[in-house]
Amino acid sequence: MWFRKFFGYAACPILALAFVFPAVSYAQQQLPESNSQQQYEQFSKQSTQERAQVLLEAQKRLEARRRARIRQIIAQTYNYKYEIFGGGGYLRFRPGSTLQHNQEAEWNLGFTDYLGSSNWGVQGEVRGYYGKAFTNTHAINQAYEPNIAQYMYLGGPTYRFFRGQHWGWTAQVLGGVAEGKFSDNLNGLPPQTVGLYQDEWAPTMDAGVSVDYNVSPGLAVRLSPDFVLTTFGGEQQYNKGWQIDLVYRFHHRRDYRLLGGRK
Repeated sequence: MWFRKFFGYAACPILALAFVFPAVSYAQQQLPESNSQQQYEQFSKQSTQERAQVLLEAQKRLEARRRARIRQIIAQTYNYKYEIFGGGGYLRFRPGSTLQHNQEAEWNLGFTDYLGSSNWGVQGEVRGYYGKAFTNTHAINQAYEPNIAQYMYLGGPTYRFFRGQHWGWTAQVLGGVAEGKFSDNLNGLPPQTVGLYQDEWAPTMDAGVSVDYNVSPGLAVRLSPDFVLTTFGGEQQYNKGWQIDLVYRFHHRRDYRLLGGRK
């Protein structure tokens, strides 16, 4: 009887230790695994942040290179001293004080010299305009749509106020003289008899803004809306039109490096 009681009393602690020891052993095994997981997550987080920082720095370097390349292209494009351009256009012109406006086709040829390293330049241009005038009929010569022409010789300042990689904007004010030929197609009839101005030379002025699309640093396509003031017959004719030209640039300036480019 005594032995059974002693065995019962001794078995309880032994069984308790048997249950507690595996639990302690399992907890000891789980602790390193938990620490390893935390270290791995921390390392992964740091690695992600480092990769993001590296990518951000690489993106900044690429953007800086892109901007530097654009600055170099702009400096190369607008560092040419001379421009020569030519093309054609359109003008609405009033050939007589009592006549309606007619439509005229145009050709033009011009040259620009940019001064020093500035955006100011001096421009010279020659233009020719051709069209048919809607005139008053005459009892002897039934002239109704005689051919007329004007030739203009212009010069003046031009200023480039915007320089971009693909687009450039300039403004110009040109003055000069215009030669009006209104009687060539009247078979000797005085132009005044059908409402036309007489053949003469008269002061003229042109004001406009031009936009260039740069095909390459040395080549561009130019569109120029125009306001042309002529003074045939002692009157003022306010004419509107446009021109489209091919522009060729040549001769780099000596201070090209100061503008950010390289020779």
